Amino acid sequence: MRCENEQQRAPGTLYVVATPIGNLEDITLRALRILKEVALIAAEDTRHTRKLLTHYNIHTQLVSYFKGQEARKAEGILDALRAGQDVALVSDAGTPAIADPGTILVQKAREGGIAVVPVPGPSALAAGLSIAGFEGPVLFVGFLPAKSGQRRTLLQILANQGHHLLFYEAPHRIIDSLADCLAVLGERRVFLGRELTKLHEESLVGGLRETLALLSGRPAVKGEFVVLIEGVGEPSAPAEETVETRLRWHHAQGSSLKSAVQAVMAELGLPRSAVYKQALALWGSGTPAS
Repeated sequence: MRCENEQQRAPGTLYVVATPIGNLEDITLRALRILKEVALIAAEDTRHTRKLLTHYNIHTQLVSYFKGQEARKAEGILDALRAGQDVALVSDAGTPAIADPGTILVQKAREGGIAVVPVPGPSALAAGLSIAGFEGPVLFVGFLPAKSGQRRTLLQILANQGHHLLFYEAPHRIIDSLADCLAVLGERRVFLGRELTKLHEESLVGGLRETLALLSGRPAVKGEFVVLIEGVGEPSAPAEETVETRLRWHHAQGSSLKSAVQAVMAELGLPRSAVYKQALALWGSGTPAS
């Protein structure tokens, strides 16, 4: 009888599975089937995901895969995939790797020749955008920096964007973030979505100033926010100081000179020669002067 050589076994498939952002009914039939059939579910928080699995009588083995330990946790998951096991990657809510853990595992799986398959479904980004009533292109920036100085620097970079700006924000930072948006971007129309698809779902549309005043007059709120801020129409031509501001921001994020130059070239539509000289001066001096 011929024994199968485990090292010759075909690798499994990594499924990136979207799960509900609130209402447990917002899950696809395909997602439920995948969660039942895979050998392992890699979850941002196993306690949170277990509630979903229990609701649908799914008993697949869970392993944690959370921010801050993604690189280390990925190795064990990759071992299972290499051994021929299918794995589902889920976050606490919505679609993994969109402002949630998942990117590192997806990258490593692809580098290892492992198939990565999306199982689309709920996303706070899409849910908020669908009810905001803002027409035109949107730039998604994930979560804004937690510190006001870094947040304002990023907002300055984005201030002349013709695209509407969409980001997520935590409830304990929403007032400070909107105040920074008003200070840097000026008065603009804004959409806020909170607790989307949940019992206390709320959405607001108005000016930044009035929305900030409304939230400031309330007791502390719960639930993550989806924020959409109106763009300014056609972006103005970038000035030299804008190039420097963007380079400073990439430097503060720990980017290499090469990656920062490529990013700013793409962001501003500039040739390498217009960016590289300033980047060389900043990186060569260590931390750029403020």
